[in-house]
Amino acid sequence: MDGVNFDLKEEIRDYWSKRSETFDLAFGHRIAPGPEADAWQKPIRKALGPEPKRVLELACGTGEVTRLIHDLGHDVTALDFSEAMLKVARAKHAGKERLRFILADAENTLEPDASYDAIICRHLVWTLTRPEETFREWFRILKPGGLLLVFDGDWAGPKPTGRIASLLISWIDRLVGADKNYDGALSTRHARIMSALPFGQGLRPNMLLPLLRSAGFTDIALHSHAPIARAQRKNANLRNRLRTLVYRRFILACRRP
Repeated sequence: MDGVNFDLKEEIRDYWSKRSETFDLAFGHRIAPGPEADAWQKPIRKALGPEPKRVLELACGTGEVTRLIHDLGHDVTALDFSEAMLKVARAKHAGKERLRFILADAENTLEPDASYDAIICRHLVWTLTRPEETFREWFRILKPGGLLLVFDGDWAGPKPTGRIASLLISWIDRLVGADKNYDGALSTRHARIMSALPFGQGLRPNMLLPLLRSAGFTDIALHSHAPIARAQRKNANLRNRLRTLVYRRFILACRRP
């Protein structure tokens, strides 16, 4: 890895390590039990099928998606390169069987060839420093027929209708005070990291298609994130309901032949 990317990755690691302290307090990161958890779990259940699978979850963070995959009966290896995030996740899932946590880089996992039935990640792809090489790495560690399931979005700027929601959120912030758990004092740092990333100017599914095909993936399919957003709004306050309307989000699935 060249020096520029190394420095960037260390900045990313340090930033999310600091955010581990409040990550589960932020809307959109913690997955509330009930309708929201069910909505996140539905596409995972549909993609993986009923039989137990060996699943690698990349950038597991505090272990929110980990719980959803594990509760479906799968054997889960949850990977993150922030020890601080893993500390929270390990405590949350202490004593569970069929689950291991490893400290490693999602872009270079060092896992054996053809060792997983599925790879799942949430809000990771937009942070990749070397997406082409990373997709080849993920292809390598999937078994033939293995599934890649990506939950992500375009976080660089609001969609056209999302601009109105953003303005309303700003108005609420001015009226009642900013929500410090959402990003707080780290927001400037977050923007600086984004500006240095390949997808920092925005991530759309059509940007991923040629990269995934080049890595060898087939059966690429896009699915709507709207059911998850609807579920998130059910028990949210007005500011958080508006947040579900700001960005373009998507679910993408593909397979190693």
